[in-house]
Amino acid sequence: MSPAQPPALDLRGTPCPLNFIRTKLALEQVPPGELLQVDLDAGDPQQLVTQGLESAGHGVSCTPHPEQEGAVRLLIRRHVG
Repeated sequence: MSPAQPPALDLRGTPCPLNFIRTKLALEQVPPGELLQVDLDAGDPQQLVTQGLESAGHGVSCTPHPEQEGAVRLLIRRHVG
């Protein structure tokens, strides 16, 4: 049995700071310690969303998007506590 896929949010093409706000709202629906997958445009959106989440204590890992060049996939672990 494979592990359940985390909830996913596709924010490619969404401007800053709207992508950060939508990510934070989606993250509020995820239980502490669980994952949220977010697809973003590379560059400023990736940097701003990642920095904002890390400063709030969430864990963020970033990989190139598997299907689109110029995009990234974030796996965000919601802060416990």
